Amino acid sequence: MKVLKNLRVEIPEIKVHDRIELPASETAVIVVDMQNDFVKPGGKLVVPTAKDTIPSIRRLLEKARERNILIIYTKDTHYKRDPEFEIWGEHVVKGTWGWEIVDELKPLENDIVVEKTRYDGFYGTPIDDLLRVYGIRYVVIVGTVANICVLHTAGSAALRWYKVIVPLDGISALNDFDYYVALRQIDFLYKGILVESVDGIIFK
Repeated sequence: MKVLKNLRVEIPEIKVHDRIELPASETAVIVVDMQNDFVKPGGKLVVPTAKDTIPSIRRLLEKARERNILIIYTKDTHYKRDPEFEIWGEHVVKGTWGWEIVDELKPLENDIVVEKTRYDGFYGTPIDDLLRVYGIRYVVIVGTVANICVLHTAGSAALRWYKVIVPLDGISALNDFDYYVALRQIDFLYKGILVESVDGIIFK
Protein backbone atom coordinates (compact mmCIF):
# COMPACT_ATOMS: atom_id res chain seq x y z
CA MET A 1 0.00 0.00 0.00
CA LYS A 2 1.26 3.46 -0.94
CA VAL A 3 0.73 6.33 1.51
CA LEU A 4 0.60 9.90 0.24
CA LYS A 5 1.82 12.43 2.80
CA ASN A 6 3.52 15.78 3.12
CA LEU A 7 2.29 16.83 -0.30
CA ARG A 8 2.03 20.50 -1.19
CA VAL A 9 -0.94 21.46 -3.32
CA GLU A 10 -2.16 24.82 -4.54
CA ILE A 11 -5.63 25.77 -3.35
CA PRO A 12 -7.82 26.64 -6.35
CA GLU A 13 -9.70 29.93 -6.38
CA ILE A 14 -12.48 30.08 -3.80
CA LYS A 15 -14.94 32.97 -4.02
CA VAL A 16 -15.84 34.61 -0.70
CA HIS A 17 -18.43 37.38 -0.34
CA ASP A 18 -18.29 40.19 2.19
CA ARG A 19 -22.06 40.57 2.41
CA ILE A 20 -25.28 38.95 1.28
CA GLU A 21 -28.93 39.81 1.76
CA LEU A 22 -31.45 37.00 2.20
CA PRO A 23 -35.26 37.09 2.36
CA ALA A 24 -36.20 36.18 5.91
CA SER A 25 -39.45 34.46 4.91
CA GLU A 26 -37.62 32.08 2.54
CA THR A 27 -34.51 31.36 4.60
CA ALA A 28 -33.68 28.72 7.21
CA VAL A 29 -30.61 28.25 9.39
CA ILE A 30 -29.29 24.72 9.88
CA VAL A 31 -26.93 24.18 12.81
CA VAL A 32 -25.03 20.95 12.24
CA ASP A 33 -23.93 18.75 15.16
CA MET A 34 -22.76 21.35 17.68
CA GLN A 35 -22.71 18.67 20.37
CA ASN A 36 -20.51 18.19 23.41
CA ASP A 37 -18.60 15.23 21.98
CA PHE A 38 -17.46 17.37 19.05
CA VAL A 39 -17.02 20.72 20.80
CA LYS A 40 -16.25 20.47 24.51
CA PRO A 41 -13.12 19.32 26.36
CA GLY A 42 -13.61 15.71 27.36
CA GLY A 43 -15.72 14.97 24.28
CA LYS A 44 -15.17 11.72 22.42
CA LEU A 45 -14.32 13.30 19.04
CA VAL A 46 -13.37 16.93 19.65
CA VAL A 47 -12.83 19.26 16.68
CA PRO A 48 -10.13 21.67 17.96
CA THR A 49 -11.62 24.83 16.43
CA ALA A 50 -15.31 24.02 16.96
CA LYS A 51 -15.45 25.96 20.24
CA ASP A 52 -14.20 29.06 18.40
CA THR A 53 -17.28 29.08 16.18
CA ILE A 54 -19.73 29.27 19.10
CA PRO A 55 -19.81 33.11 19.33
CA SER A 56 -20.35 33.46 15.57
CA ILE A 57 -23.11 30.86 15.49
CA ARG A 58 -24.78 32.48 18.48
CA ARG A 59 -24.79 35.89 16.73
CA LEU A 60 -26.30 34.30 13.64
CA LEU A 61 -29.04 32.65 15.70
CA GLU A 62 -29.84 35.91 17.48
CA LYS A 63 -30.28 37.68 14.14
CA ALA A 64 -32.38 34.83 12.78
CA ARG A 65 -34.67 34.77 15.81
CA GLU A 66 -35.25 38.51 15.54
CA ARG A 67 -36.74 37.87 12.09
CA ASN A 68 -38.61 34.64 13.04
CA ILE A 69 -36.44 32.60 10.71
CA LEU A 70 -36.77 28.82 10.80
CA ILE A 71 -33.91 27.27 12.78
CA ILE A 72 -33.14 23.56 12.51
CA TYR A 73 -30.52 21.77 14.60
CA THR A 74 -29.13 18.39 13.64
CA LYS A 75 -27.97 16.00 16.32
CA ASP A 76 -25.64 13.25 15.19
CA THR A 77 -27.15 10.22 16.89
CA HIS A 78 -25.75 6.75 17.39
CA TYR A 79 -26.66 3.61 19.27
CA LYS A 80 -24.62 0.80 20.74
CA ARG A 81 -22.71 -1.28 18.16
CA ASP A 82 -23.22 1.36 15.45
CA PRO A 83 -21.03 0.42 12.42
CA GLU A 84 -19.74 3.99 12.27
CA PHE A 85 -17.81 3.36 15.49
CA GLU A 86 -15.38 1.26 13.42
CA ILE A 87 -14.39 4.49 11.66
CA TRP A 88 -14.46 7.08 14.44
CA GLY A 89 -14.79 5.18 17.69
CA GLU A 90 -17.81 5.52 19.94
CA HIS A 91 -19.32 9.05 19.96
CA VAL A 92 -22.61 10.92 20.42
CA VAL A 93 -24.44 7.91 21.80
CA LYS A 94 -28.07 8.87 22.34
CA GLY A 95 -28.82 9.94 25.88
CA THR A 96 -25.23 10.69 26.88
CA TRP A 97 -23.70 14.06 27.78
CA GLY A 98 -21.68 13.96 24.57
CA TRP A 99 -24.87 13.71 22.51
CA GLU A 100 -26.35 16.94 23.86
CA ILE A 101 -26.08 20.26 22.02
CA VAL A 102 -23.65 22.62 23.76
CA ASP A 103 -25.23 24.84 26.40
CA GLU A 104 -24.22 28.07 24.63
CA LEU A 105 -26.33 27.13 21.60
CA LYS A 106 -29.25 25.34 23.23
CA PRO A 107 -32.35 25.22 20.99
CA LEU A 108 -35.30 27.35 22.02
CA GLU A 109 -38.94 26.33 22.09
CA ASN A 110 -39.71 27.18 18.46
CA ASP A 111 -36.54 25.64 17.04
CA ILE A 112 -36.62 22.19 15.43
CA VAL A 113 -34.17 19.46 16.45
CA VAL A 114 -33.62 16.57 14.04
CA GLU A 115 -31.71 13.42 14.93
CA LYS A 116 -29.60 11.97 12.14
CA THR A 117 -27.68 8.69 12.01
CA ARG A 118 -25.36 9.45 9.09
CA TYR A 119 -23.22 12.39 7.96
CA ASP A 120 -25.94 13.87 5.76
CA GLY A 121 -28.60 15.88 7.61
CA PHE A 122 -31.15 15.03 4.91
CA TYR A 123 -30.56 11.27 4.95
CA GLY A 124 -33.49 9.52 6.65
CA THR A 125 -34.72 12.75 8.26
CA PRO A 126 -37.68 15.12 7.66
CA ILE A 127 -35.50 18.18 6.88
CA ASP A 128 -36.40 18.39 3.18
CA ASP A 129 -40.10 18.08 3.97
CA LEU A 130 -39.84 20.75 6.68
CA LEU A 131 -38.08 23.17 4.36
CA ARG A 132 -40.71 22.69 1.68
CA VAL A 133 -43.60 23.06 4.14
CA TYR A 134 -42.15 26.40 5.28
CA GLY A 135 -41.46 27.60 1.72
CA ILE A 136 -37.68 27.76 2.18
CA ARG A 137 -35.36 28.49 -0.75
CA TYR A 138 -32.15 29.51 1.06
CA VAL A 139 -30.32 27.60 3.79
CA VAL A 140 -27.54 29.05 5.91
CA ILE A 141 -25.47 26.15 7.20
CA VAL A 142 -23.10 26.31 10.18
CA GLY A 143 -21.58 23.75 12.54
CA THR A 144 -19.12 20.89 12.40
CA VAL A 145 -17.38 18.95 10.88
CA ALA A 146 -16.79 21.11 7.77
CA ASN A 147 -15.78 18.40 5.28
CA ILE A 148 -18.00 15.70 6.75
CA CYS A 149 -21.45 16.45 8.14
CA VAL A 150 -21.52 20.11 7.08
CA LEU A 151 -20.41 19.28 3.53
CA HIS A 152 -22.73 16.30 3.12
CA THR A 153 -25.66 18.36 4.40
CA ALA A 154 -24.75 21.27 2.13
CA GLY A 155 -24.43 18.90 -0.82
CA SER A 156 -27.82 17.34 -0.17
CA ALA A 157 -29.40 20.77 0.10
CA ALA A 158 -27.82 21.91 -3.16
CA LEU A 159 -28.86 18.73 -4.98
CA ARG A 160 -32.43 19.56 -3.96
CA TRP A 161 -31.97 23.06 -5.43
CA TYR A 162 -31.83 24.99 -2.18
CA LYS A 163 -29.33 27.84 -2.33
CA VAL A 164 -26.62 27.15 0.23
CA ILE A 165 -24.90 29.91 2.20
CA VAL A 166 -21.98 29.14 4.52
CA PRO A 167 -20.16 31.72 6.69
CA LEU A 168 -16.45 30.99 7.07
CA ASP A 169 -16.47 31.73 10.81
CA GLY A 170 -19.40 29.39 11.41
CA ILE A 171 -17.80 26.05 10.50
CA SER A 172 -14.85 24.04 11.82
CA ALA A 173 -12.75 21.07 10.74
CA LEU A 174 -10.19 18.69 12.19
CA ASN A 175 -7.42 20.42 10.21
CA ASP A 176 -6.86 23.23 7.70
CA PHE A 177 -6.75 20.93 4.69
CA ASP A 178 -10.20 19.53 5.45
CA TYR A 179 -11.56 23.03 6.07
CA TYR A 180 -10.45 24.33 2.68
CA VAL A 181 -11.57 21.18 0.89
CA ALA A 182 -15.06 21.84 2.22
CA LEU A 183 -14.98 25.48 1.11
CA ARG A 184 -13.79 24.49 -2.37
CA GLN A 185 -16.55 21.91 -2.81
CA ILE A 186 -19.29 24.23 -1.57
CA ASP A 187 -18.13 27.01 -3.89
CA PHE A 188 -17.10 25.05 -6.97
CA LEU A 189 -19.25 21.93 -7.00
CA TYR A 190 -22.45 23.01 -5.24
CA LYS A 191 -22.41 26.67 -6.31
CA GLY A 192 -23.01 27.78 -2.76
CA ILE A 193 -22.25 31.23 -1.44
CA LEU A 194 -19.40 31.59 1.04
CA VAL A 195 -19.52 34.65 3.28
CA GLU A 196 -16.55 35.97 5.25
CA SER A 197 -18.50 36.23 8.49
CA VAL A 198 -21.96 35.71 9.93
CA ASP A 199 -21.99 39.49 10.36
CA GLY A 200 -22.13 39.80 6.59
CA ILE A 201 -25.41 37.84 6.38
CA ILE A 202 -28.34 40.27 6.34
CA PHE A 203 -31.91 39.05 6.73
CA LYS A 204 -34.39 41.39 5.09
